[in-house]
Amino acid sequence: MIRTRFAPSPTGYLHIGGVRTALFNWLFARKHGGKFLLRIDDTDAQRNVNEALAPILHGFRWLGLDWDEGPEVGGPFGPYYQSQRMDVYRSAAEKLLAAGFAYRDFATTEEIQAEREAAEREKRQFTYSRRWMAETEADCKRFESEGRAAVVRLKMPREGTLAIDDLIRSRVDFDWAREQDHVIQRADGTCLYHLASVVDDHDFQISHVIRAEEHLSNTPRQVFIAQGLGYPLPQYAHLPYVAEPGSRNKLSKRKLDKYLKNPDFAKLNEHGQKIAAAIGLAASAETFNPVIVDFYEQVGYLSDAVINYLLLLGWSLDDKTEDFTREEMIAAFSLDRVNKAPASFDPAKLASFQERAMQRMPAKQKVAFVLPYLQRAGIVSSPPPCDIGPKLLALVEAAGDRVKIGGDILEYADFIAPADALDYDDKAVQKRIVKPPEAVELLTKFREHLAKVEPFDAATLDRALHAFVESEGIAIGQIVHATRVAVTGKGVGFGLFETLALLGRERCLGRIDQTLRKVRAS
Repeated sequence: MIRTRFAPSPTGYLHIGGVRTALFNWLFARKHGGKFLLRIDDTDAQRNVNEALAPILHGFRWLGLDWDEGPEVGGPFGPYYQSQRMDVYRSAAEKLLAAGFAYRDFATTEEIQAEREAAEREKRQFTYSRRWMAETEADCKRFESEGRAAVVRLKMPREGTLAIDDLIRSRVDFDWAREQDHVIQRADGTCLYHLASVVDDHDFQISHVIRAEEHLSNTPRQVFIAQGLGYPLPQYAHLPYVAEPGSRNKLSKRKLDKYLKNPDFAKLNEHGQKIAAAIGLAASAETFNPVIVDFYEQVGYLSDAVINYLLLLGWSLDDKTEDFTREEMIAAFSLDRVNKAPASFDPAKLASFQERAMQRMPAKQKVAFVLPYLQRAGIVSSPPPCDIGPKLLALVEAAGDRVKIGGDILEYADFIAPADALDYDDKAVQKRIVKPPEAVELLTKFREHLAKVEPFDAATLDRALHAFVESEGIAIGQIVHATRVAVTGKGVGFGLFETLALLGRERCLGRIDQTLRKVRAS
């Protein structure tokens, strides 16, 4: 049976590149009727953050990448946390020692560094001399008597080559002489990632190790460990990494300042930060930026749009097909269509997937999608009032393609908010109401005109305004712009008649009154 895994470390939020790797593992398993496992690689106690695991698991649920075995699901090979399997790894380390594939080394950090610096001075490749290797119990006692503590190192071959058949990169050759004697167990007895990963892949019966290409260089030591323990090798597939916007450098959570020089990335980040502020979300650069998956859920991207875009970062079906359902993704996916070259993360391209997904969403479903943003911003109560459904439906239909992500509804919150909650654009007020000498008088007259319009719908309001313009002998712009600012606080927006109808008579009259008081008091 096909069994794949994704193994995040709980050291921070879920990275876009990591999710792409998880997606390819998930698709491959689903395509072949196999199992997708989630394993938590938490051997690095100093870097692990307990609070980081919950957002990682939540991110997978939001994206719809369900796992068949792992945390909160269980399975026949648990536990699925490496920190809970240390005894298994120690046993494996002892087997490698007994078989001569590893040794106890008593060198200090300073002694290893001195050998490394000597190699640099002599302009030769560093290869550890194994001077402090303990080959017998007597050696161990002698070194221990000197106050030394031992780590366990792999006793890597010093000649020959390793060849692996990678499912994406074909044959890859490694020179054993270039490999170091890597540490697999610390002096305190805890075991490191490379040993733990190989043991887990074997114990969990992983058939395919599909991972980012940065792990390609780890493959020789992991193959050596597996062979030393007598394990059959899984099949390897090393994916191209996700690159920075407009670059071939790897996308990183730590280079936000650099990415903000990209206009599309900067626009996306600025828009997200604005939404975060409106809904009261603490949004630091470390925990909230477009390199992190949580960013997209919080600002209102659809998980299907994000997944669809990530699918095409390094994979393609042909030169024209872009939009896939989950079922179509599973049916079409294969590793032989994965590219070797890195794929650049393009915020504008992701936005286009999101816009198309929103356009396909039925209006009533869109209402349910955007409502939480109004609630989190304190504009709509929770639970919402009974009449909010029809009002919000009318607003969503009027906004149409303007609401590109869920948080965009906050741009039109004034249509839902009470009159006294109006947020004014002071420049628009000055330009359209304060400076024109006739604006206040015309607005006062038109307010009385609106009070009598019946029914209060767009078509009737259209006729009423034109009748008012004709009776006053003015240009239509003299009242249209002032009215818009008075009822919305802004100088731009939907068509005026549509806007007035959406707000309703009482809210329009109340806002005009409020605006006139504001202007007269200034």
